[in-house]
Amino acid sequence: KYIALAKQNNNRKKIYEERKEGIKTGVPMSQLSYLDIFNASYFYRPNQKSVVDLNNPYNVNGFQFGINVNLGNVLQKPYMVRKAKSDYKVAQLEAQDYNTMLELEVKNRYYNYIQQVSQLKITTQNAQESKGVAESLRRKFEKGEITLDVYNESRMTVSSSSSAKIQSEIDYLKAKDLLENIIGVKLSEVK
Repeated sequence: KYIALAKQNNNRKKIYEERKEGIKTGVPMSQLSYLDIFNASYFYRPNQKSVVDLNNPYNVNGFQFGINVNLGNVLQKPYMVRKAKSDYKVAQLEAQDYNTMLELEVKNRYYNYIQQVSQLKITTQNAQESKGVAESLRRKFEKGEITLDVYNESRMTVSSSSSAKIQSEIDYLKAKDLLENIIGVKLSEVK
């Protein structure tokens, strides 16, 4: 589900797809550009007008048509079409490569998220147990059954486990945010 959501919502994925589609349109454009080789033109001189240059027999009244062929373009077009096809193939491969990398990144972030969830459960349970032990030792200390050193050691253990719990919560939230960032939706919205 998370990989499908990432492919649907990830902006970089959309960029690769749009780039691929833009380059894809270049292939038919380059194929149609074969028509750029030819230039057709006409010149019209009305029949009622006299020819300005009487010595030039090519100046005639009426329509004159001409076709020009650009040899440079004739030689260039096959290479331009081949380049456009190659660019499209590269864009396809880049999009496929990004899909693979996106899948790996989603999996990596999901595994990290699962690890942090488990770690949070363990540290929360450890903090609760150490708090219970410290409370029991406090009562024993108040009754005079244990020494101050044992009681202080239990308080330091509670403090240390509370700090570990806070750090574990932070790591959990970071992992959750990274996963939500790549899939594009909140985890609570995923069903």
